[in-house]
Amino acid sequence: MAQLLVVDDEPEIVTLLRFILEKDGHTVKEAGNGVIALEKLGVEPPSNEIVKPDLIVLDIMMPVMDGYELNNRLQKEEATMKIPILVLTAKGQKMRDLFEMAPNVAAYVQKPFDPKMLRELIVSILAGDKSKS
Repeated sequence: MAQLLVVDDEPEIVTLLRFILEKDGHTVKEAGNGVIALEKLGVEPPSNEIVKPDLIVLDIMMPVMDGYELNNRLQKEEATMKIPILVLTAKGQKMRDLFEMAPNVAAYVQKPFDPKMLRELIVSILAGDKSKS
């Protein structure tokens, strides 16, 4: 199955996502904010030895570095610019509009989310369907 990176500062959400996604056979790594995510992605500090995920599940509102700033950084790096992003947010349309032009954003999911729908959406994204649901 796929390698996934969950970037969210809410431990309960990360635990739920890990449970759901590992149950489906995915390998899940986690980061509590954008700075930690850059490290886990081998962007900062630079590392070519880190295996990049097949998908990033990204929260927007986080301390230190938010999801919007993180995605801007990912877009500037050749090694990460094409990793699909599933934006997971409690902020709805306002945050969705910020990401509308980001070519790597495959879908948006509003918190609270339906786990079954999220699983199906992830399968769809990994299969190459970039619908921006």
